[in-house]
Amino acid sequence: MFHPTLRFLLPLAGLVVVLALPEAARAGACEDSFAQKGNPLSGTRFEAELTIDDLTPPVAIRQLRGIAAGRGYDILSEEADDGSMLLEQPRSGAARPFPIIATALAEQAAARVKLEAKLPAGMLAGAGGARNELCAMLNAIKGGPEGIAAAERSAGAVSSAGPVVIDALVLSQQIAQEADTNAASIPSRYQGKTFTIKGRVAHVARDGSAYRIDYDIPRSTNDLVLKFGKFRFLTQISCLAAKGQGAYALSLREGQGIRLTGQYKDYDPARHVMWFEGCRPVD
Repeated sequence: MFHPTLRFLLPLAGLVVVLALPEAARAGACEDSFAQKGNPLSGTRFEAELTIDDLTPPVAIRQLRGIAAGRGYDILSEEADDGSMLLEQPRSGAARPFPIIATALAEQAAARVKLEAKLPAGMLAGAGGARNELCAMLNAIKGGPEGIAAAERSAGAVSSAGPVVIDALVLSQQIAQEADTNAASIPSRYQGKTFTIKGRVAHVARDGSAYRIDYDIPRSTNDLVLKFGKFRFLTQISCLAAKGQGAYALSLREGQGIRLTGQYKDYDPARHVMWFEGCRPVD
């Protein structure tokens, strides 16, 4: 079932969406192009496109990065010079993430920009909400000098959503599932994200100039009473304490409950470990 909090049904809380059409785009052109293909059993696809004057594909893709990040999407891959980008609707509750492929093609002095959302089998979404969401992003792309300036501002943009509050074992399971599908996409999916992670202490150790706080995570699904998915290994979660938090880290004891907020630092698929940095306790 398609989760009602996903972008296609409701905007993110507190987000102001600008729906003004670029002057170079014909009103209603994106909405007229919208198409739905496939079905919930095999997987539904939503497509929309818009042609914008005085625009090149690289500038279009670079603008779209900032637009998508501002709406809460993860940027998994950007190849602006080749006119392509891969976005992802982030996980929401029990609903799985899904990709949105962006492509831009040159058409004389214009660029034709297309978005294609690919929902996995069994996920539902209303066509009206999908049309509104895809076209809100496409309609925000601008041509001319304004578009170039917007593209420059969007360089390196990532989703600025607030910390995700999650249990360490649930996060471990989530990463393991994603690694089982495609481990190479994990760094892009988590880059710049902040998490508040709840769990228990396994170990505290010196790691360079910081203290590393390891969460208590079973090494493999064989250690669990209940099996978590088909993958064999769970992902270990480690938090590097922020500066000034050494005393706190040294005060921790094995098995003690903790809630730490930190930002993604690195992921090692061979060792099944994800690190967070700048970690601080949350009351």
